[in-house]
Amino acid sequence: MRAILAVLSPIAAILSRISLLTAGVGIIIMTVLVFWSIFGRYILNDTPTWTEPAVLLLMSWFILLGSASGVRERSHIGFEIGLAASPPPLRFALKLVTEILLIGFGLAMVGYGTQLAVGTWSAMTPMIGISQGWDYVPVAVGGVLVTLFSIERLLMVLAGTDQTVASSIEQI
Repeated sequence: MRAILAVLSPIAAILSRISLLTAGVGIIIMTVLVFWSIFGRYILNDTPTWTEPAVLLLMSWFILLGSASGVRERSHIGFEIGLAASPPPLRFALKLVTEILLIGFGLAMVGYGTQLAVGTWSAMTPMIGISQGWDYVPVAVGGVLVTLFSIERLLMVLAGTDQTVASSIEQI
């Protein structure tokens, strides 16, 4: 298991970093597009109609990529105090259940995101002229990353190498 983690963890770390950087760049581009839309509307008196759908598409990307990175870094919503207060056998079981549920959620994102992307690929987004399927690709990509990062975490739990608030409290 540790051998698998030795291979998987560096790959997951790189993917998480790329996801986070991509999400950050997406936020910057979105901010520029929103500014351009406001500038065009109120200063130029010529609203650029393509900015709103472009901003929504970018938002999907940076939210889902950032969320996937949050799954890996354990910065998503959790109930750490309950985990820390649990006795070790229950804590282990809760960690297992959490990771298994996250893997299931990630796989559902992959499956349904792919179905939606394929099902809407032939329709075009009116204002930006790209396939509407691109609206759902971030769901599938985010699902792949959530699944991968959750598998890594599950293996860490099974190997006893995961670091959470609960294990940090235990060391004190």
